[in-house]
Amino acid sequence: MTSKKYTNHLIKETSPYLLQHAHNPVEWYPWGEEALQKAIEEDKPILVSIGYAACHWCHVMERESFENESVAQLMNQYFINIKIDREERPDLDHIYMDAVQAISGAGGWPLNVFLTPDKKPFFGGTYYPPERASNRTSWTAIIQGIHQGWTERKSQIIDQANSLTEHLAKSNLFGNLKSTEEQVFTASNAALLATTILQTADTKWGGFGKAPKFPQTFVIQYLLQHSFYTGDQSCLDQALLSIDKMLWGGIYDQVGGGLARYSTDNEWLVPHFEKMLYDNALFLNVLSEAYQVTGHSRYAHAIQQTMNFLKREMYQEGAGFYAALDADSEGEEGKFYIWNKQEIEDLLDTDAAIFCDFFNIKDSGNLPTTEPSWEGKNILWKSMSEEDFVVNKQLTVEKLHSILNAGFTTLLAARNKRVRPLTDDKILLGWNALMLTAICKAYAATGTIEYKDLAIQLYNTVLTNFAVDEAKLALYHTYKDGQAKTAAFLDDYAYLIQACIHLQEITGEASFLLKAAALTEYVLQHFSDQEAGYFFYTGIDQKDVIVRKKEVYDGAVPSGNSIMTENLHYLSIVLDRSDWRKRATDDLKGLSAAILKYPSSFAIWAKSIEIQSNGYKEIVIIGKEAFQKQNELLKKYIPGKILQVSLEPNDHFPLLKNKGVVGNTWIYICKDYACSAPIANIEAALSVINKRV
Repeated sequence: MTSKKYTNHLIKETSPYLLQHAHNPVEWYPWGEEALQKAIEEDKPILVSIGYAACHWCHVMERESFENESVAQLMNQYFINIKIDREERPDLDHIYMDAVQAISGAGGWPLNVFLTPDKKPFFGGTYYPPERASNRTSWTAIIQGIHQGWTERKSQIIDQANSLTEHLAKSNLFGNLKSTEEQVFTASNAALLATTILQTADTKWGGFGKAPKFPQTFVIQYLLQHSFYTGDQSCLDQALLSIDKMLWGGIYDQVGGGLARYSTDNEWLVPHFEKMLYDNALFLNVLSEAYQVTGHSRYAHAIQQTMNFLKREMYQEGAGFYAALDADSEGEEGKFYIWNKQEIEDLLDTDAAIFCDFFNIKDSGNLPTTEPSWEGKNILWKSMSEEDFVVNKQLTVEKLHSILNAGFTTLLAARNKRVRPLTDDKILLGWNALMLTAICKAYAATGTIEYKDLAIQLYNTVLTNFAVDEAKLALYHTYKDGQAKTAAFLDDYAYLIQACIHLQEITGEASFLLKAAALTEYVLQHFSDQEAGYFFYTGIDQKDVIVRKKEVYDGAVPSGNSIMTENLHYLSIVLDRSDWRKRATDDLKGLSAAILKYPSSFAIWAKSIEIQSNGYKEIVIIGKEAFQKQNELLKKYIPGKILQVSLEPNDHFPLLKNKGVVGNTWIYICKDYACSAPIANIEAALSVINKRV
């Protein structure tokens, strides 16, 4: 084994991102007491550099600057240097990202922020080149300038840091809309939300806004929901168009399944090739809902292909799902996923012509040559449906499917012989909880029993690996190589409570609801702002952050606050907890002005407003065939439903109480605990559920 010239304090970490930097000449420390105390003792500024394993520009800056010995010498002389994996410490990333955005108006990764010895930020930015280029100051100039400023104007810098920290603390003050429930939870507000969203819709290529285009799955879910409640065809059309165009695009891995992080163009052709667990979990949600709405086999196929990808490449039995796959391999972005035409012709032989024509594979390549390594290279990308393609090809759709499926198998086998991108194999509680919900929804939509089995297995794995104590309420955030660490954050708990609710709906097991309730009590005790409402991102016992932030935007992942609002509403009905319902309603009302103005940034909240305006559908199935009827009902798209199933009445839950069983299985459709007459079959129940008021 070749010995490394340098080894720093990251060598004992488990994060793949931190370990990537463990042999830099920079004397990196992990975030912790040793580095923070050293900064105080030596009165040096702290450089915090934040990134993640699948971050392309993080790798670039490492190669250009952090592996440069002369640059590292200056960094070691001037600063205490701390590396943070943003996925391990999203709390710190949120705080210092907000600081950099306040300073510069922009953010991103790598995030490089300079702190006073007491952890307060005073300057920062993102990627810096080794030499000045494209209006970007060089990294060397930045660190020289910071050192000079600290040496000559320390008191001014400290004042600046104090002011910025005060600004960050004040950013938690929101939610001051004073209005009645009737003014917020109305059909007109739900329509306004849909209209505002559709104003940004790309009606040709799907999605919303211009490139770079992200999946925005929450926005798609809102449109599906609004269409259900109102029959608005334009909302349904835009939702399905967005899903279909992504499924046709390069953002979706046609060969192996799974979604990349975003598209660099409007047509979904060229992705940023990293694959994140949360993106694929959230995409499975909308695929499942689209299949429930339409019954189209293309969505069932995409669910199966994406689930196969996740189990094949991102799952470790007994541990959970990995965080991400890198965009780069062999130092080139996307190299693992792209092809030249000759490769495909050699592999597919007589089927190559049809395959290449269908996926727009060209001798000259279909990728832009912004990356020199992409010259003559292609990514599989569809520009039309199978039905339209076969019209002039003297093919049947069935024959085309046969050619495509055989081609996928051959190309996947060939691709697996290539050098693979790095797998970020740390396992995050919150993202696994999102995946758990996605698996439940995939089972509900398709009835594939192995998904139900996987969901139960993953739930047991998560509670075992992430538990701090025997009660399994206090949890850790990250797990790798048998070691769990870092106290769990609000998102972790919120997503897990949501997953417990979905597990109960697909299994009928009341124990999952009881776990959801216990975890909710824990969150209320440890994360709640009792005076101003909402929940802090960090727990009450966490002491190494300069502010306790509240995150409310639904961005790449849903806000823990928006999911807790959903959880509290649901559980308040199931358990008859009026205090929980009031808390959820107050938080939702308090943000309603922002939600109505910017629904794309608050899409989960927007869904809650519409559900509240229509009321929850409380569905109870009791009797000897309850579980068979449950599975029939699960296949249907019913937003805002609360589903409880039991073989017999259960006095512990209000909805299951005093529901008679006389040798039959009955379905009750309730609202505010007022129930319809018992219904014997699913079709009749659905006619009540789907009735528009």
